[in-house]
Amino acid sequence: MSYGDIVRFEGDIKSMTSQLLKLKNVKISGTIKFGENTEEDDNWEPMGPTPMPKIPTLRHWDFKLLDRYPPFYMPICDLCCLCTFGKCDLSKGKKGACGLNIKAQQGRIVLIACCIGAACHTGHSRHLVHHLIETLGRDYPINLSNEIEVEAPIARTVTGIRPKTLGDLEKILDYCEEQITHLLSAAHTGQEGDYLDFESKALHAGMIDDLAREAGDIAQIVAYNMPKGNEDAPLIELGFGCIDKNKPVILCIGHNVVPGSYILEYLEENNLEDEIEVCGICCTAIDITRVSEKPKIVGPLSRQLMFVRCGVADVVVIDEQCIRTDILEEVLKTGAVLIATNEKMCLGLEDISHLSEDEIISYLIRNRAGLILDEEKVGKVAVEVAKLVAKERKNRKTLPDLNEVIELAKQCTECGWCNRNCPNAFNVKEAMVLAKHGNFEGFIDLYKKCYGCGRCETICERNLPIVSMTTKVGEAYYKDLKFRMRAGRGPIKDVEIRSVGAPIVFGDIPGVVAFVGCSNHPNGEEEVALMAKEFLERKYIVVATGCAAMAIGMWKDKDGKTLYEKYPGEFRAGGLVNCGSCLSNCHITGAAIKIANIFAKVPLRGNYAEVADYILNKVGAVGVAWGAMSQKAAAIATGVNRWGIPVIVGPHGAKYRRLYLSNGEKFKVKDKTTGEIVEIDPVPEHLIVTAENYKECICMIPKLCMRPNDTPKGRANKIYHYVDLYEKYFGRMPPDLEKFVRTEKDIPFMMKDKIMNYLEEKGWKPFEKYPKNPTIL
Repeated sequence: MSYGDIVRFEGDIKSMTSQLLKLKNVKISGTIKFGENTEEDDNWEPMGPTPMPKIPTLRHWDFKLLDRYPPFYMPICDLCCLCTFGKCDLSKGKKGACGLNIKAQQGRIVLIACCIGAACHTGHSRHLVHHLIETLGRDYPINLSNEIEVEAPIARTVTGIRPKTLGDLEKILDYCEEQITHLLSAAHTGQEGDYLDFESKALHAGMIDDLAREAGDIAQIVAYNMPKGNEDAPLIELGFGCIDKNKPVILCIGHNVVPGSYILEYLEENNLEDEIEVCGICCTAIDITRVSEKPKIVGPLSRQLMFVRCGVADVVVIDEQCIRTDILEEVLKTGAVLIATNEKMCLGLEDISHLSEDEIISYLIRNRAGLILDEEKVGKVAVEVAKLVAKERKNRKTLPDLNEVIELAKQCTECGWCNRNCPNAFNVKEAMVLAKHGNFEGFIDLYKKCYGCGRCETICERNLPIVSMTTKVGEAYYKDLKFRMRAGRGPIKDVEIRSVGAPIVFGDIPGVVAFVGCSNHPNGEEEVALMAKEFLERKYIVVATGCAAMAIGMWKDKDGKTLYEKYPGEFRAGGLVNCGSCLSNCHITGAAIKIANIFAKVPLRGNYAEVADYILNKVGAVGVAWGAMSQKAAAIATGVNRWGIPVIVGPHGAKYRRLYLSNGEKFKVKDKTTGEIVEIDPVPEHLIVTAENYKECICMIPKLCMRPNDTPKGRANKIYHYVDLYEKYFGRMPPDLEKFVRTEKDIPFMMKDKIMNYLEEKGWKPFEKYPKNPTIL
């Protein structure tokens, strides 16, 4: 007998008696599995051509994408400073000391960004899986309920593995880590030298990022019993105003749910849930509310500095990712205690993990900050420290009062450097000028939109605490900062895919719009919510994750309801789906993959290119990353692009200085049915493109949801929304409409006359034929 063998047994039992069971003359048969490789596992689907792809394995697919959507570079710097052979001037066709030109250098920068992002998610997922295997065992089963049979569509497609246990996720992460090492090594001096190959590697890194996120989110869903695709996941309280300041407050910031889960466990075991307020910022906030309905969400990353300066939190627990690197300094200013819990963010603090919990509590009361890498201890420590610290901080003032804001404003010299140093060029100086006269209108407007990065303060020659002043005014004038958002539901159910697969592929549902990515939106959270509202009303499927999901929740209609309270959480036309945290982005691409598999029966196992080709040509989905983009967001967007899904980025996302743009002319595809190469309309027109403002973004969405596979009825539906939105926001017909009308059948009946008039002016001619089954393979 060896590891991986199966023993089949069959026999008769004359009689058996136990405390629970009495049996007589029973015939039994079955199998016993030894180890991990079972016959069933090997035969669940025939293996495709590319399981566990190496860097060059999918290069042919990448080059097809890059041929249609060549990289468009806008280098922010034409110097290379990555090694001491330079710095090298790469402007005006010059090469560096290693021979690299500016295009390859730009491709290398994108690859490095994607590797950082992929490493961050892989490290996070490894931490989760490692911890959960230690506590639950390697054989802990992966069961996402009977309604989700395709439990890991990305893993199935990329690796050929159908994970059954937490141990299986380890193998997936082993693969991810190996690939990231090879990818990053290619960025070393004297390695890769071609910009297209750098881009192919960046696409590979994006795919690895997608895979690692799936492994991490599946692990935490099954281990913490998070919602498993529940469309009626509970509504969670959101916003500054929902935090009960009369209780000791613990604030969790970051992305890793483990420390927060121990805090919740300790509270439950000691019946303290109603006595201690637990809240969160960024993805940790979303994930602790997937564990329990009790915690509250303060808001996205953009609200971090403002909330900390409010001084509401007595204990701040940080884990990893998206945490201000000066968080220690900011927390100590308020008299609160900071607990760091992750090796990736130690902040120079003493490691006190070896002490007993009571010793750690005493240490923190004396020293106000410490590093605890034994996360289980964080549960008791954070709670007990919060109870002690809350008493001494009860009447502590951390913000200037409104009179002090006026006096501080009077110190402003009106030099205007705050405006110039603001990433969004907000009118900070003007707010200061008004405040000098007791008029807070400028600060009220600023509070609504400000990201709270603090760059205005760092440049201020008078060292004015501008973020604190903004926060105080906001606190005084915005009394109703209470919202509700639906807890992250995780994956899309197979039955939902069966319901919407055909309407999406044929265009009857006009599209799937995914709002993802970091905050620092150009004009605050409201724009994300308004975009979501526009497409919910038009019966698109709207999905969201992370900071974007929170931003959508921070807006109310005239009836005082958020979009989560108005629209169902189902993956259907007019549904608003919050999948969860950043890790949960995998379920959005996972839904597209499931459409290929469940609806169209495209095999997944090791079959990446065929699945991505199906999505590119037939699944009308688009991603929107409206805020600034961390390296993780860059990896997510690039990974989504490799699946054939276009992404729109906002003004800040454009700063990576690389887009994938077509020339807008007709594309060529092969019709699988006839074998002919035919010209088609340019859909989707771009793979990653920027929008200057939210109106432009709104009008791009219906265009980028068009696919070659649209039926005439489906295309007419999409063209209706494209024209209607363009007229609504720009007061005229789309200037490129003629590209996307294939025949008169594509013209929506209600708009036939005006569209035909427009087409005649443009000299439009219908396509003689278009493919029934398009492919670029």
